[in-house]
Amino acid sequence: MAIAATSASRGPMTLTDWGQLLLLGAIWGGSFFFARIAVAELHPLVLVLFRVAIAAIALQIYLGLRGPSFRLAFPHAGLFFLLAFTNNVVPFSLIFAGQTELGAGVASVLNATTPFWTLILANALTSDEKLSWNKLAGIGLGVVGTAVMIGPGVLAGLGGPVWAKFALIGASLSYGVALMVARRFKGVPSPVIATGQLTASTIIMIPVVLLAHGPAGLFSASPPVWAAVLALALLSTAFAYVLYFNLVASAGATNASLVTLIVPASAMLLGFLFLGERLELFETGGVVLIGLGLLTIDGRVLGRR
Repeated sequence: MAIAATSASRGPMTLTDWGQLLLLGAIWGGSFFFARIAVAELHPLVLVLFRVAIAAIALQIYLGLRGPSFRLAFPHAGLFFLLAFTNNVVPFSLIFAGQTELGAGVASVLNATTPFWTLILANALTSDEKLSWNKLAGIGLGVVGTAVMIGPGVLAGLGGPVWAKFALIGASLSYGVALMVARRFKGVPSPVIATGQLTASTIIMIPVVLLAHGPAGLFSASPPVWAAVLALALLSTAFAYVLYFNLVASAGATNASLVTLIVPASAMLLGFLFLGERLELFETGGVVLIGLGLLTIDGRVLGRR
């Protein structure tokens, strides 16, 4: 399905849209779990390179076997590099750097601020989506929730360093910009968009890693870490981005950004079961406020009431 560039937000989502949203949320929640394992041995920039390169190779093989042709991406090369920078290179680097200090659950909750930035950017940069009262209220709750998660840590040094939390918020802001970029694709199938952005990300990251890290020790990780890298690249990146761009096309950019409502639950559950992670009390309060903000932005629950 092709990306529609006519609207950032559509009407109520269909059951198929909701099914894709829930599946994508579960898969992307797993990405924080896999990344937390991988950054224990791999430099964040090296992990970014492996994530995008393996995923790009997998999707190039997929297009070669099943189609459509990757030639459809060539006329949009410049836009693909912009999408790669805002949707992969910057946010992946910030997330992995932050996860050297933060657990999967905390990282995923801070990533859940993406819809707030998306709404603000859509209101400022587009003509077909303006802020309504429920969206303003949702943004307010999200800002307060983020402040609750970060503020006590500033005062008491709890829940990981503040720079790591701001790195996750920076990644969310970059994702919001990327959603505005994704609106500009017309007539390009979702698998081609996913493949194009990951291929462009690989081209960007190869010289970055060689300059910042060098070739030494790139492949020295242990087998469990490589398993996490493959899961991160193939499941949480290659497959997930095809699903994501299909959702953007069918449900709109803002509706697609609501996936971050499901991501924290998945990430926290995996972190609790397998990594022994716990949230601080103030972080739990922030989770609740961010979740309420997302539900308020969505508007369907309040509308039914």
